[in-house]
Amino acid sequence: MPPTLNPLDLVTRINRDVERSLLRARNGVRYVRGTHAPKVGVTPKEVVWQRGKAQLWRYRNGPVRYGPPVLIVHSLVSRSYILDLRPGSSLVEFLTGAGLDVFLLDWGVPDELDADNDLERYVDWYLPRAVAAVRRESGSDEVTLAGYCLGGILAALYAAGHDDAAVRNLILMATPIDFDEMGAMVAFLREGRLTASELVDDTGNVPADVLYSGFYMQAPTTEIAQKATLLENLWNDEFVEGFQTMAQWSRDHVPFPGALFRQLVEEFVRKNVLMTGSIRLGDRKVHLADARGNVLNAMAERDNVVPPSAVEPVMQLVGDPARREELRLPGGHVTFGTGRSAVKHTMPKLAEWIIDRSDEYPEPKEW
Repeated sequence: MPPTLNPLDLVTRINRDVERSLLRARNGVRYVRGTHAPKVGVTPKEVVWQRGKAQLWRYRNGPVRYGPPVLIVHSLVSRSYILDLRPGSSLVEFLTGAGLDVFLLDWGVPDELDADNDLERYVDWYLPRAVAAVRRESGSDEVTLAGYCLGGILAALYAAGHDDAAVRNLILMATPIDFDEMGAMVAFLREGRLTASELVDDTGNVPADVLYSGFYMQAPTTEIAQKATLLENLWNDEFVEGFQTMAQWSRDHVPFPGALFRQLVEEFVRKNVLMTGSIRLGDRKVHLADARGNVLNAMAERDNVVPPSAVEPVMQLVGDPARREELRLPGGHVTFGTGRSAVKHTMPKLAEWIIDRSDEYPEPKEW
């Protein structure tokens, strides 16, 4: 015979289920109506440099105890607030809380004025000026350069292509090198089933919704699974807030400069030129092996946007072999910015690696 349920336990279970049903109804209405949208990117910051749409942000979150400063170079295809998503789940908040002086280079939202921006424009014009601004603001001779996704390619090429880069540490987070290992949309472009010109609109850029479709092609069933998980946890306010912020970011892409996109398709996708270890920028050839600083190649084991196989060649190509290290992390592409795995694994390990290769100031600095 099945065990008899204690009446008090039965009442407790019924009350819990009723309460959760009410919370599901309330949160479901809020979600559908789009009310109670969570705030993102709330770590205090100031704009300390700007050119065109690009802005350099410096964050305030307690005293600075270690140097050199950290400059995060974000990708060009999504919003940078993924790295400062919400309190308690923010890479920026974690690093500043650990005593690091953190800057972030946000590229803004390109329009027709940015359609001619190419790889040289970002690597040889924007980045040298942004790094100079970081050094000027912090009073430091060096920087720790941390690039996320495509931002990692820009950071690596800058560190390799500028004799005066002054990069002590180079962190590449989910940075693709082998584009033959990327997903469906990249394969379509490589095989000629899609061309760059077909994806560029009247502004000269690739529209944001095209980029979203490309990411959706990488894992088309993911959104269905996420909605099922949301339904199961709709009673949980914290879960719903986290889901809303991620859902907002995943759809909040920005246009991609047309000139850079054509360059990326021709050089990275069709020629897979980064796997040769060098690329021509302007009138010179930049060799990835010349990248300065200690190199950390950080990848997420369940990344379906930039899979580990696309990232692993960093360990053979970027920087001095004696100064390369690899960090494999649980989670997916966003584990560098948010989520339970990020807070438990990614953020502490990144902070520890940086601090171990930084100088501790005799007295904490306020700015």
